Amino acid sequence: MSPNQLTARALETLLGEWRTNGTAYRALADRIRLLTLDGRIPTDSRLPAERDLGTRLGLSRTTVTAAYGQLRSAGYLHSVQGSGSVTRLPGAPEPTDTPSQHPVLDLGQAVLPAWPGLAEVAALAAADLPRHLGGSGFDPVGLPELRQAIAERYRARGLPTEPDQIMVTVGAQHAIALLARVLVNRGDRVLIETPTYPHAYEALRAAGGRLMPVSVTAALPGADPGWDEAALLQTLERSNPVLGYLMPDFQNPTGQTMPVAQRERVLAAAARQGTLLISDETIGELDIDRVGDFGPFAASADAARPDLAVTVGSVGKSVWGGLRVGWIRADPGLIRKLAAARLANDLGTPVLEQLIVTRLIEQLPDILESRRLLLRAGRDRLTEGLAQRFPEWQVPAVDGGITLWVNLGRPVSSQLALAARAQGLLLPAGPRFGIDGAFERFLRIPFCYGPDDMPRALDALALAWESLLRHPLPDTGYLADVV
Repeated sequence: MSPNQLTARALETLLGEWRTNGTAYRALADRIRLLTLDGRIPTDSRLPAERDLGTRLGLSRTTVTAAYGQLRSAGYLHSVQGSGSVTRLPGAPEPTDTPSQHPVLDLGQAVLPAWPGLAEVAALAAADLPRHLGGSGFDPVGLPELRQAIAERYRARGLPTEPDQIMVTVGAQHAIALLARVLVNRGDRVLIETPTYPHAYEALRAAGGRLMPVSVTAALPGADPGWDEAALLQTLERSNPVLGYLMPDFQNPTGQTMPVAQRERVLAAAARQGTLLISDETIGELDIDRVGDFGPFAASADAARPDLAVTVGSVGKSVWGGLRVGWIRADPGLIRKLAAARLANDLGTPVLEQLIVTRLIEQLPDILESRRLLLRAGRDRLTEGLAQRFPEWQVPAVDGGITLWVNLGRPVSSQLALAARAQGLLLPAGPRFGIDGAFERFLRIPFCYGPDDMPRALDALALAWESLLRHPLPDTGYLADVV
């Protein structure tokens, strides 16, 4: 199989703000190393030629050659005849056609198994399809009946909403990318949590946004959990970002929920600055045993500027990831603007899937109750397993969501993720959820998998941790500096 070609332009986008006060070739090598470790540069990718990348980044060819040389000596690059410099992970086996002795268990995707009643609902929805076949099937806003159902769901949760405030999208990620493309111009400041959902910051960065991170801390011993409110408000007031991206309910990956009073203060500060805040609520209703009454984030918006609170939702986490239907709740004017921009890339969400979700919305309270039971069992099972096998790790307390943000006690997350691969377990390393290489002390572990998968995952993780403690990967001088 020929390696994937990474162009100089594509690599420049991935690099982001990589330059530091140190030596340029070391900073470049460190950034490429990080991107390879957390998977944003896939292994077996061919990097651009030294001259091409140097021209693109405004560097001499000698500087790029030195960076590639450092990566090669550390085991992150190898030379392939006729293919140039190809990325790899140090200690990883050479590609082979021989099947692995370990069946692969992928915990990189934090998703629940499909809701058991989905197939039956899909069959019923198929009967609704004939009455839509007379049209083109192209609609950038969404079926009226689905928009009405979503609006009614928001009203039931305490947020008055009309159908013209809803756009149906191809999942939540599509919604985030569309909002970023329409609302962010190159160089605009964008507030974002850290750690955060990787595909969100990638979309915002790809749109040209300058990311302004604000920390969120998991509920760990000795920590002050939640959002750094002082930094958040200061970023809004002094940096005046055009946009902010938040996950106020069961934040991914920390599992934190923003208190209602804090929501009001944050939204009021955003209103004073004219900053539009996107609330990603794809996990927002996956409550397990949270105390208190939490409605949608936008319900706390300043009455004078409700247009500055935008909500993104989907059924991908609550029903099934393969059901690619999401939505945006926003001011009708913004919905019209998004619809006009959307036509340049796609012509709407598949009609049959919209019909399925229309029926599912009616059953969502019952669906969420069944999910709550599954998630409670998964959380308790994982928490107990981690405490027994890894007593030195710090495991946070969460009352909802789908993941634990575990503190390993040492900056070895990328090394552990690599060692786990050798045991057939795929887990993203902590830096995947950071902006510039942080969180080497953390590992995100989902608890949304069934009782058969979790023991396998814990067994593989234990073997990987043991091998790491016995035979740590070579210290490159980078990971140990990143926390």
